[in-house]
Amino acid sequence: MTASSRAAAMLRPRSIAIVGASAERHAPGAGLLANLEQFAFPGDIHLVNKNRTEISGRPCVASVSDLPRGIDAAVLAIPQQAIAGAVEQCAERGIRSVMIFASGFAEANEEGRQAQARIAEIANAHDMLIGGPNCLGYVNFVDGIPLTFGAVTPRTSQDRAGMAVLSQSGAMSSVLRFACNGRNLPVTYAISTGNEVGLGVEDYLEFLVDDASTKLIALYVEQFRQPRKVLQLARKARAMGKPIVLLHPGRSEASRKSAESHTGALAGDYKVMRTLVERAGILTVDAIEELIDVSELLFRYPAPTAGAAVITDSGAFKGLTLDYCESIGLDLPAIRGDTAGALREVLPSFVEATNPLDLTAQAMRDGDLYRNTLMPLLADERYGSVVFGVILGSLEASEHRGKRILASIPPSRKPVIITVLGDDGPISENLVREVREAGLPFFRSPERALRALARVTEYGRSRAGGTAEAGETASPRIGAQGVIPEYRAKALLREIGIPVPPGEMAATLAEARAVAERIGYPVVLKSQSSQLSHKSDAGGVAANIRDQAALDKAWVQVTDGVKAKTGIALDGILVEGMAAWGQEIILGAKRDPQWGAVILVGLGGIWTELLHDVVIMPTDCTHAEIVQRLRSLKAGRLFDGYRGQAPLDIDALAAIVGRLAQFVEANPAAVEIDINPLIVREKGQGAVALDALIVTGAPQAG
Repeated sequence: MTASSRAAAMLRPRSIAIVGASAERHAPGAGLLANLEQFAFPGDIHLVNKNRTEISGRPCVASVSDLPRGIDAAVLAIPQQAIAGAVEQCAERGIRSVMIFASGFAEANEEGRQAQARIAEIANAHDMLIGGPNCLGYVNFVDGIPLTFGAVTPRTSQDRAGMAVLSQSGAMSSVLRFACNGRNLPVTYAISTGNEVGLGVEDYLEFLVDDASTKLIALYVEQFRQPRKVLQLARKARAMGKPIVLLHPGRSEASRKSAESHTGALAGDYKVMRTLVERAGILTVDAIEELIDVSELLFRYPAPTAGAAVITDSGAFKGLTLDYCESIGLDLPAIRGDTAGALREVLPSFVEATNPLDLTAQAMRDGDLYRNTLMPLLADERYGSVVFGVILGSLEASEHRGKRILASIPPSRKPVIITVLGDDGPISENLVREVREAGLPFFRSPERALRALARVTEYGRSRAGGTAEAGETASPRIGAQGVIPEYRAKALLREIGIPVPPGEMAATLAEARAVAERIGYPVVLKSQSSQLSHKSDAGGVAANIRDQAALDKAWVQVTDGVKAKTGIALDGILVEGMAAWGQEIILGAKRDPQWGAVILVGLGGIWTELLHDVVIMPTDCTHAEIVQRLRSLKAGRLFDGYRGQAPLDIDALAAIVGRLAQFVEANPAAVEIDINPLIVREKGQGAVALDALIVTGAPQAG
């Protein structure tokens, strides 16, 4: 059974048993039964309560053992201590799936982890599906099946496409569902997965990607347990034009520890995860409100690729918008050409055709001004969206002005957003309802609207750009496992076209003298051993050696120093020419055991420690994308020359990054690669790797 069909079996039961059914108004079993009756669930409903013979006119049996065989789903609305026994009874009765609401399992303590493991053992032995524990169940709005005890209202139309909510947190699932209701966004499925002892996010995600009624998927996830499957599904959804929006905590150490106690998640490397899921086509966000805002825009409109136009009636907001949009990366193209001419024909003489376009108080007197200025902007391909940022005034005025704006907006494939200035100002509820029913995004905060639009536009551009096609590489294969020392690592780098200083290994002082004569002074001596990852700390490096006498002295210092400090037997001494200096760069690769490989690049020297100035990128970036990401560094302006310094050879650096990425992809055993420093010289003069270390392990996929 595929993950999608497993999820379908859980989400579409034809018969349901409520274990722990109750007549108590606020009991989970009572809430679940009320929801099923409200949705007019057409299948059989069986109730289990050892103290009652009927509830709401429906018969009850005393035990799971008294249920008929082969029921599709049993919902356990009972305390944690009784769960394992009930699961075992369900298995004996041939019940196909079990939903567990109770908490107190792996998210709590060791005893809870053992109890959860017992549930998994029973389920696996009987090929039984488990939802939860520690969850709120789900609502299948498409088929009218609410397997949850929380308050829920049926959809008025099940045949309309909608968006799905998929969350490891039950509370977050409810929050997002209520937000969608408030914004008149139809929901197809709202699913909480909890501790995922059986069915997990990946199983439901596969179902939702394939589901024809679901246009968009909003995710709240604390841990992906099958990362490579997530990437595969994300790429499939991207090809289908089905957006996935993700909110994933874990940027801080405190957040990662909190996730462990919440859903029992063991969070991986957040930066690696985010880099790779974004590359696969998932749009990641940083806050609950952003998840809601971005999801609405993507559900209602195709993602724009061009900048935004802003129409307002406030000069102050015009200035604030220019500042804010610059900080969030939302382009506001200047109004030019035919669009400027069309606007000059309808604008008062004292209003300048600029972006943002300030209509002043004239818009209050001229109701046609909104439509007359909107239409030329919508027709201009340099604008992918339009935002109305307006003052609605008093409660009475808000409805009048708002409806005039609403009437001015024609159906459009470009996002048209209405946002009001003054979050808490009075506003007509009738107006808000009409705007929502018209399918237009409405925001009480212009900053939220602009921030969401910036993310959606960035997403649209990334989709339009596509991704690089993986091709065959001629990279050499790594044979050995463990730490590969510098001299062997550099030989591999040289083979893939990454420049390294001229140099050779020497086993004796006489050999070192001969190497130095061949490559020319000044030289550097570096002790070499797979056991010596940090040569400088062990006194194993001597630099700027300018003649034979200095070489003889340095040889003794390096060999005796390492032996005295570490006792390590050296492979030999690497004798290299001293490279001309330039800008220090840290370049590396990391293969996360869960997610796969990424490349890390940062400005070296003081920038690394002072600014933590590092960018992480996937291994399939094109040359142009690598250059773009390098420029995104905090100190990225150095590449173009800064304060009289010459521009750096960013193309040479990007080419080296690309070669390293190909090498990593060709060698699944490469766990970590560290090139530090890589010296980048002035434009046209290239770059050279001064040090290198490769760590290998058992070959890993991805």
